[in-house]
Amino acid sequence: MPSHKSKTSKIRIIAGEWRGRKLPVPSLGGLRPTGDRVRETLFNWLQHDIRNAHCLDLFAGTGALGFEALSRGAKGVQFVELNKSAANQINANIALLQAEGLVANTDALGWLANYSGAKFDIVFIDPPFAQNLWKPAMAALSESSCLADNALVYLEYPHTANIDIPVSWTRIKEKTAGAVTTYLFQIGN
Repeated sequence: MPSHKSKTSKIRIIAGEWRGRKLPVPSLGGLRPTGDRVRETLFNWLQHDIRNAHCLDLFAGTGALGFEALSRGAKGVQFVELNKSAANQINANIALLQAEGLVANTDALGWLANYSGAKFDIVFIDPPFAQNLWKPAMAALSESSCLADNALVYLEYPHTANIDIPVSWTRIKEKTAGAVTTYLFQIGN
């Protein structure tokens, strides 16, 4: 019997309004949604800050972090995703959930360099691991005008990577799970 590979897979929202809801995501090489356990830890860290927050999901991929934020009461999420198929699926999932989200189908670093809109309270940085974009993403975010006073920034990267943390960023949480290290920073202004 021939094997039929599906061109989509699913992510599950862990908690909040859409708890247990499964959303379709494209099966693309290099697309690595943040795992359930890591997301649960992150949103436990953010439990007192997420309600009514304006969030930015850079390198959104599947949109797992942004959709989890919306499910838990974030006011809105700006998703930034370069891959057209992934961006289109995020848009479809926003429509499906009737969520407050916008998608920019563009390069995250270029988007940050040209951003001039409202400020974000929480930013998620989870770039494709193979592209080593943590340092340029942190630098671009630090130089952009998109951060609210005392913004929180979540960073996910392979624990073997070497990163330089900007001086104005204060590490408030850290965890390593398997091959992934996660940080939560508060940005001083």
